[in-house]
Amino acid sequence: MATRLADMVMPTIDETTRLLVHARRTRQPAVATGAQPPDAASAYAVQDAVARTFGWFAERPARHWKSGGPSRDAVLTHARLPPEGVWDSPADARAWPLHLRGIEAEVALRLARDVEPAMAKTFATTLDPIHADTLVDAMCVSIEIVDSRWVEGLDAPAMAKLADLQSHGALVLGPWVRYLPRDWSAQVCRVQVGTQAPLKRRGSHALSDPLFVLPAWLRHATRDGHSVAAGTVVTTGTWVGILHAAAGDLVTAEFAGIGHASVQL
Repeated sequence: MATRLADMVMPTIDETTRLLVHARRTRQPAVATGAQPPDAASAYAVQDAVARTFGWFAERPARHWKSGGPSRDAVLTHARLPPEGVWDSPADARAWPLHLRGIEAEVALRLARDVEPAMAKTFATTLDPIHADTLVDAMCVSIEIVDSRWVEGLDAPAMAKLADLQSHGALVLGPWVRYLPRDWSAQVCRVQVGTQAPLKRRGSHALSDPLFVLPAWLRHATRDGHSVAAGTVVTTGTWVGILHAAAGDLVTAEFAGIGHASVQL
């Protein structure tokens, strides 16, 4: 009986979609507690339904994604990013509707070739250097602005956050440089948020190597039977956790040997 009751009160994909669409249209967060998809498949279905409602990918497939997770042992999560919220650095987000202004400093990767579903299925958990070199042609510094359409923000239930594009707000991309293999354990990242003390990290990516996301992301992105096009970009997870910024802050991120990016909040 308890299971049947839970099934009866569990919000549908349509209801979660309705809440997120309303929150985006009104710029007023919705209450997530008790209103979340039951599993990841349902959360991704909500992502897709919200995208269809706003027509984000009506003209062409997504060209920008986010992918990542807290550790190599965790299930990685993914989201297609609305094209109007992806900007080149230096960017100005002062007119963009934001509630949280969380900051993640990341490295984005760009595909060198189309990836078909059959190819994606062959990838092991990690890519060997040869596969990586043939798949990725460029990288850049990226800043993801973390935001939420839920009142609970980052404390919202996990599946509610996944349905909400894993708390995505906007993405800033620095200048592209050629991808070359490197020792990511020695990679230095520096971030400045407004007048806060500068933050420096070395080798601090949660997955040790940004390329670790590629196999899981490409399998997810091709699950509908469509290829992922050359030139598609994926940002690969934070090196600094989530830093808290405020309206008016200038945020800069620099990765030694790769480049920098900035955004005015």
